[in-house]
Amino acid sequence: MRPTREVGIIGYGAYVPRYRLPATEVDRVWTDGYSGTPIKEKAVPGPDEDTATMSIEAARNALKRAGIDPVRIRAVWVGSESPPYAVKPAATIVAEAIGAVPETQAADWEFACKAGTEAMQAAIGMVGSGMMDYALAIGADTAQGRPGDALEYTAGAGSAAYLLGPKEESLAYFEASYSYVTDTPDFFRRPYQHYPQHGSRFTGEPAYFKHLLAAAQGLLNELGYTAKDFAAAVFHQPNVAFPQRAAKELGFSREQIQTGLLVSEIGNTYAASSLLGLTAILDQAKPGDRVLLVSYGSGAGSDAFSLIVTDRVVERQNKAPHTRDYIARRKEIDYALYVRYRKKLHMH
Repeated sequence: MRPTREVGIIGYGAYVPRYRLPATEVDRVWTDGYSGTPIKEKAVPGPDEDTATMSIEAARNALKRAGIDPVRIRAVWVGSESPPYAVKPAATIVAEAIGAVPETQAADWEFACKAGTEAMQAAIGMVGSGMMDYALAIGADTAQGRPGDALEYTAGAGSAAYLLGPKEESLAYFEASYSYVTDTPDFFRRPYQHYPQHGSRFTGEPAYFKHLLAAAQGLLNELGYTAKDFAAAVFHQPNVAFPQRAAKELGFSREQIQTGLLVSEIGNTYAASSLLGLTAILDQAKPGDRVLLVSYGSGAGSDAFSLIVTDRVVERQNKAPHTRDYIARRKEIDYALYVRYRKKLHMH
């Protein structure tokens, strides 16, 4: 898919909470340390942090890089599967906090882990049609896993924000995008359920790999590219093994995906996962680099994008904290404090 007017990223920003729960803590509590851990540690939001506050921080970083007046933003969209309210958009909170109100559109997007790229697709369409010059797309989550469940090792927290606008002002522009969706219920949460359910091995095939590989290969075929045409690639990261296998099947080397592979250090940040990986890549990107971004959302579907980095990336990279700065800013907590911060112990 290509818009009528070419669209690019004017500014981008990331945010990762400082608290870290080592995977060995989950192992210690639930398996007596015998099972082995899928990642090193995950980011945990503090008691005063949620999807809205994290989105605000990432959005402010995106605006620092963009250097535009926020009143010019005509859409503020937040993609998440863990919004702070059941009935009230987080997007209005973000729009108010960054000064984009009142002449703007605001809405929350939902599509599991690809809610953020779903918002990005819509922003490309709106800016690309000429209906607006700037749109803000955010992916953010404070994901939870049931105590003792395999997801508890990896369900992390973080946010990534992208201000989209005309290609002429961009630090990276979109060549094309491709989406692939089917009804595959590998992961879901019903009303009134506190924790989601997942299909265990079913989440790999026919869920993650079928959709992510189909979207990625579909885009490559449309553009006539192979993995060798890209400087870097980032895929949705539910764990370490899945994106590495996907990269290998598509012909990408370990070096091409290494920069954006963050899951071992901050966990699966769900709607922010692939988008956070892209921020880490843009922090180090050079003009002319071509980057592949492919998300995945349970339910199920994937969005794939090809971007080309412009000369403007160099002057904007250091106008806001790098993603690695947030990852390095860590404070380790134990399982008891994690339970308190995530409100897993309900007092009646």
